[in-house]
Amino acid sequence: MSVGAVSRDCSIANALGVIGERWTLLALREIFLGNRRFDPIAHHTGASRDILATRLRTLVDAGVLERRPYQDRPTRYEYVPTEAGRALRPILHALMNWGDRYVTTGPPPTEWEHSCGAALRVQPVCGHCGQPVSFDDVRPRRLGTVRPKA
Repeated sequence: MSVGAVSRDCSIANALGVIGERWTLLALREIFLGNRRFDPIAHHTGASRDILATRLRTLVDAGVLERRPYQDRPTRYEYVPTEAGRALRPILHALMNWGDRYVTTGPPPTEWEHSCGAALRVQPVCGHCGQPVSFDDVRPRRLGTVRPKA
């Protein structure tokens, strides 16, 4: 184990093993923006083709994306989020909102809107009563061992 490594079961560490690379998150951003084909993803992220191909393959292998053919001769594919991939959308929204608030200056370059026209805001709510919560009002409860899925 390296210096500074944490020796505890951790779902965050396991999730970062799948989505924790810069180019992975930027590729997911592009896919959620509607750029589902390799060339537009490469163009808009600035990732090298080799690195991007590896990141997309990892996401497909992890069940986050599905590779679907959109053209024959030669066969070309687009990348479509699975249920697991779509579940990452609020995480990317929260990361974008954090970047807009604490890292960048000026108005945000992109804003997501609800169908009513209002800006999207990611807000945690209680799983039981549905009330919005502050993280000052919650505490962790250890349930057992966490292992990555095979």
